[in-house]
Amino acid sequence: MQSKTERIVRVAALALLLPAAGLLAAPDPAASAEDDLSSRIAQRFSRRIPSTHLMRLPMGDVVSGRAWTNFFSSLDFNHMYFLQADIDRFADRRTALDDHISTGDLSFAEEAFELFKQRVAERYTYVDGLLTNGFDLAIEEDYRWNRREAAWPATVEACNDLWRRKIKNEYLSQIVLRRLAEESEVEPEAPREVEPESSTPSNAVDRAEEIAADEAAPAPPIELSPEAFIRKRYKQMLTMLQDSDGEWLLQKYLAAFAHAYDPHSDYMSASGVEDFDIEMKLSLIGIGALLRAEDGAAKVVRLIPGGPADMDERDVRLRAGDKIIAVGQDDEPIVDVLHWPLNRIVGLIRGTKGSRVVMTVIPASDPSGASTKQVDLIRDEVKLEEQAADSNIREIMDANGDTHKLGVIALPAFYASMAIRDVNHPEYRSASHDVSTILQELQAAEVEGVILDLRNNGGGSLMEAILMTGLFIRTGPTVQVRERHSVRVLPDRDPAMAYAGPLVVLVNRLSASASEIVAGALQDYGRALIVGGKKTHGKGTVQTIVGLSRDPSLGSLRVTTASYYRISGASTQLRGVTPDIIIPTPYDYMKLGEDALPNPIPWSAVMPTRFVPVADLDGVKPQLREASLARRAASPRFAAYQQLLDRVKAINDAEELPLDLERRMALARAERELAELQKSLLPERSGEADDDTADTADLVLEETLQILAEFAATKHATAALHSKTLSQERTPLMHMLDQLLQTPQ
Repeated sequence: MQSKTERIVRVAALALLLPAAGLLAAPDPAASAEDDLSSRIAQRFSRRIPSTHLMRLPMGDVVSGRAWTNFFSSLDFNHMYFLQADIDRFADRRTALDDHISTGDLSFAEEAFELFKQRVAERYTYVDGLLTNGFDLAIEEDYRWNRREAAWPATVEACNDLWRRKIKNEYLSQIVLRRLAEESEVEPEAPREVEPESSTPSNAVDRAEEIAADEAAPAPPIELSPEAFIRKRYKQMLTMLQDSDGEWLLQKYLAAFAHAYDPHSDYMSASGVEDFDIEMKLSLIGIGALLRAEDGAAKVVRLIPGGPADMDERDVRLRAGDKIIAVGQDDEPIVDVLHWPLNRIVGLIRGTKGSRVVMTVIPASDPSGASTKQVDLIRDEVKLEEQAADSNIREIMDANGDTHKLGVIALPAFYASMAIRDVNHPEYRSASHDVSTILQELQAAEVEGVILDLRNNGGGSLMEAILMTGLFIRTGPTVQVRERHSVRVLPDRDPAMAYAGPLVVLVNRLSASASEIVAGALQDYGRALIVGGKKTHGKGTVQTIVGLSRDPSLGSLRVTTASYYRISGASTQLRGVTPDIIIPTPYDYMKLGEDALPNPIPWSAVMPTRFVPVADLDGVKPQLREASLARRAASPRFAAYQQLLDRVKAINDAEELPLDLERRMALARAERELAELQKSLLPERSGEADDDTADTADLVLEETLQILAEFAATKHATAALHSKTLSQERTPLMHMLDQLLQTPQ
């Protein structure tokens, strides 16, 4: 174990070797006080997180190894700055960081960060030379953009070759944007920002449509050459790193340890505690987006229903999976926020109502991270009425020519009026109350069945999820919650039912948390047919804010303290809910779910609780599934849709981009055509399609209506609620055995 003196000597010796360092100066009392506070925070953190986290994993070699990897990845996520020799230099501390942090020793983080800044400075010098010499765009070569799992370059020469291709790729992307603008007769708009260093996206949302957005994205103005544009972005990144403070480094380092437990746990400094509930803060005054730190950027996990970003219907807009790398205020210069703590990025995004925020964004659709788009939004409050459940009645014709009247309820969030509990109050709103009212209206209109559309619903109130499930069953358990010492069963105790008829729940990869609780419970009861993408999001954990001590200057932990389980005993963690009938969507080919995050809590199961299934749908599911597949196979529009899915998959599977102008232009034009196909098949918001095609623009919903019409005609569709035979045939133990058999070995 190193003494404090040894640590100071080694850090001072390293500083003498770095280009940006000056001569040793006299000790700074303020800096010393900051070091002491950081040391206290680290010690308290190392004791607090193992005792509060759900998994109770000790602060040992396993956590140390993960934190070591996480920290290097947080600095150099594409493995392009450090050399292998740099990594080897710190290898002996891979399993020692737990011992260091327990004594408040932060020397590993300080040394690694100082070396990182040196490497960034060297890369900037190399980039400057590359841009001076120019590139030959006729040479056929490729750029491997996805290096997250690649080894660090072994030599400076190997690193130089990686960077030559990287910068050539960025230069070429600027040329392609200009050519596309000329072909489309679009006047390039000057950006107000310097585009920072790109990070590799972990997913690609709506790739085809986003390519069209990229075409409309502002290209550098004519007076600012691609060379100057790229040169400036790396200069700004270097300046930001050199100006970073101790709090920034401490937060990044402790986050590496927190993420060793699971991706949702984190450390929040004292200045960031007020922003801990980012979803709520941004849904009040801001852009209306749930953000999380990933690859040094602020990744958009989802858009808050009714917020400015969600209501934006322009071609160039913010989408789930995008990464915000720079933020500016109206006409002021945009600030590079790559590598910033999330709370500082949120601080720039939030602001007064009616003010304008401008963001540079790496589109989720661009797997190379080479192109960006500029999104501006007017800050506003999320309007509750925009989150509220909505409905419509659809009349469709089946294969026999018979017409069916069906109800569709779209629920974007599980909302509730926290301050108003009186149901009769005129301002009272809740998801379950609104859906109950809608169900009465639909039944009065004599619909034959109902679709509860939970696509893109990221969750919300747990109580609303319980009440929502209760609308479709008499009474019974709805979800199980496991904490450190116990498992609680949360039931619906209200025997009243709002609707007992044929029910389909529609989900996708962005259906998470409370949506998964409702879909899972109704599937376990046999109360509804689940239709949608290959599976839901898979977030089955609960986070709590815990202070490190009574001293607020030490900050807090956002730590995972509980997990959800279905009444059948299976967790929704990682696996989510698998639909009974799968209709693939582009989200199925993107890394958007819990299983795409590092160190997720593994799937598990608890004992099933006692419940009485409403119906056994196993007998009807195969015939409904086969009929749906036959309809899709015979549909020209679904054939086009499948081409779209195949292209999205190919783009996400590809890890290289061509570096010659001819192939790159051909790729861009092909993706532009694909964008038009995407727009015609999958409008993101209702009403985007032309009036003549509005009823059939949403292919997934269109097919789900056909499934519901067939389902409604079966004897299994209506809730029997008195099936003793079923409860004997499907005991809780059998549900448990089903889950164990499905567990990967």
